[in-house]
Amino acid sequence: MKFRKFGKTSWDVSEIGFGAWAIGGNAWGKQNDSDSLQALHKALDLGVNFIDTAQSYGNGHSESLIGQVLKERGEKIGNGSVKVATKIPPSDGHWPPLPYDDCRIRYSEKYLRQRVEFSLQKLGAEVLDLVQLHTWTRAWNQNPVALEILRELKKEGKILAIGISTPEHDQNSLNDLMKNGWLDAVQVIYNIFEQEPAAEFLPLAKENQVGVIVRVVFDEGSLTGKYHQDHVFHEGDFRRRYFKGDRLKDTLQKVEEVKKTIGEYGDPKVDNLLSVAARFALQNPAVSTVIPGMRNLQQAEIDCSFSELPPLNKTLYSALKNHTWRRAFWYGG
Repeated sequence: MKFRKFGKTSWDVSEIGFGAWAIGGNAWGKQNDSDSLQALHKALDLGVNFIDTAQSYGNGHSESLIGQVLKERGEKIGNGSVKVATKIPPSDGHWPPLPYDDCRIRYSEKYLRQRVEFSLQKLGAEVLDLVQLHTWTRAWNQNPVALEILRELKKEGKILAIGISTPEHDQNSLNDLMKNGWLDAVQVIYNIFEQEPAAEFLPLAKENQVGVIVRVVFDEGSLTGKYHQDHVFHEGDFRRRYFKGDRLKDTLQKVEEVKKTIGEYGDPKVDNLLSVAARFALQNPAVSTVIPGMRNLQQAEIDCSFSELPPLNKTLYSALKNHTWRRAFWYGG
């Protein structure tokens, strides 16, 4: 496992992190705790030292499993050798927040303090490594009171670092916050299809020493190559909505085009869709870690192996840039 600097913090994080959404419940299909615990242990055995979770992943269930595993391994939670990043959702209302929403209501001081205590309890920790706001609106950039509250919590020793997970439809809404020094970390969608962050977002993060967590590196599974035209996502699986209507058909056509590019320009060491998709995201120098979901032992072993691979050759990397796909409207549901 290779490690990278995490922004302006002193942390060296594994370039493959553990994405813990799926282990929180059944949002990705049926999941049992036994598989989840085995996957967590295996990933840590293979060198992963960065875990990303959220309070909304099973209403804290994902956090509880992480706390259980780290306790079993004798790992200190909070400023230990394994870094755990969690996310606080806004209080009840539209997701993502509307431009007219009041930050002081959606992320009030009382609410944020309660939610920090929630994660401390679920994880069994005395301090949280990284707290991210789970979504945002650029309407709050002029007066980001929620970030001021998190700064107070940081001074009080409750949290060590502050971040935001980008709203899918407007990822560049965090650009000004990075420029103005509000954030220690950002979480962003970046993959072979979603390349817009490479234009401005990622360079800004690097320039301002902001740690970058890449999510959706496999485009919710399409870039694993496991889907087919008649694929059925069961009731409750969020991908049923993500790939609704003709979206899956359109996506699979795009995936086939990517495969052709890999066949033409790939090399023997990195020549399959899964490994190329992972290495594509890691090729950008601003990226600190990518967090694929790991639901079982096999996925943990496969995902961790991407760190052992060499960078993509320049010809393939350049050719993959032609597969950028502007489809932000999808995220409206």
